[in-house]
Amino acid sequence: MKQINFVVIFVIALALVLFAIENTEPVLIHIAKGLDVEAPLCVELMMAMGIGAVLAWVFSVWAQVQGYLAVNPQVKQREIRIQELEQDVERYRVELEEQSLLLPASKAKAEG
Repeated sequence: MKQINFVVIFVIALALVLFAIENTEPVLIHIAKGLDVEAPLCVELMMAMGIGAVLAWVFSVWAQVQGYLAVNPQVKQREIRIQELEQDVERYRVELEEQSLLLPASKAKAEG
């Protein structure tokens, strides 16, 4: 999987380099009223792609945090249920030990 990721990143980087070589003429971008930026087209598009990549990463982290928060109550409920079952098992074990102590005594009384 790492090799596939490397190949994809390499191909994208190569495409960006070839794109930058071909698009060096300056262009004007109107960001807001009265705010204009003039830079080579390749630089502006690479910055836009970089901002998009950062936003995608932030969204990915946010989605992971939401997933953790959504699963967390379920995990707590399961842990509580596990503790209850462990207590039940311990109670049953004690009951079985008590019953096993009573069994030999009842056999001795039946023989006598």
